[in-house]
Amino acid sequence: MKAIRKIFGLIGLSIGAVLFTQSNSALGQSVTVLVGSGGLKFFPATASIPVNGSVIWSWSGSDHSTTSGTPPGTPNGLWNSGVNNSPHSFTNTFNSSGTFPYYCSIHFGEGMVGNIIVTNSAVPPVVTITNPASGTVLSAPASLKLTASANVASGNVTNVEFLQGASSLGNVAAAPFSVQVNNLTAGAYTFSAIATADSGLTATNSVSVSVINASPLILTSPTVSAPAQFTFKFSSDVGLTYVVQVSTNLSIGWTSIATNTAITDPTVFTAPNGASAGSFYQVFRLPNP
Repeated sequence: MKAIRKIFGLIGLSIGAVLFTQSNSALGQSVTVLVGSGGLKFFPATASIPVNGSVIWSWSGSDHSTTSGTPPGTPNGLWNSGVNNSPHSFTNTFNSSGTFPYYCSIHFGEGMVGNIIVTNSAVPPVVTITNPASGTVLSAPASLKLTASANVASGNVTNVEFLQGASSLGNVAAAPFSVQVNNLTAGAYTFSAIATADSGLTATNSVSVSVINASPLILTSPTVSAPAQFTFKFSSDVGLTYVVQVSTNLSIGWTSIATNTAITDPTVFTAPNGASAGSFYQVFRLPNP
């Protein structure tokens, strides 16, 4: 009975060693391949690791090599351990994804070949411009704070770069990600945010903003009670897109309350309920497409 217990003990220890090797691979660090274990073969014949992971070849037999390439051609030069005997080990780190075949330079004719599969497990970041909203209309000269949120499921966001068109507005290395933009003249603008993760992967989000010059607003029949109703006239450009803005205090600024893409001349406009007597109104014409 003692002999039987000893045999089972050895079997359990051997299985434990193999499972431990596979567990290391699952953690994304390294995997061990046995060279010449149980005959003229690599075990496992196919191993998988992530980018920047390593393969450790451990010799269990004699007169074997691990040589990158496909027999019977010449080695491709990525790695070559040379011919060695047990005990010996050789390690190679893989910095790019792909499938990498290899063989024993002595016994490839007997089928002693293998493959390393390297996968890119990194995921790109996610970036969203949170201010301003795409389609925002501002009056010239305009100023705004360009703000973005950025994150990545695995790893960290190293920086967010902001662009106005193709011109960089600056890189921000940590949240909150934002830059100030000042003195925009009338025109159409595209702002972008490019987030970069520590994996090197990037993501981009863009918004469009229109900056316009004010056109004169001519009130022909204003009323003094809410809801305010009045007629305004334009001297030209009938049928283009206009934005109506209101202000209850000119020192605070203006709020867009309506957009009309088919304005006629003259146009009767009724302010939303709640507009108080004494409010100021103005009209902007959007830039031509």
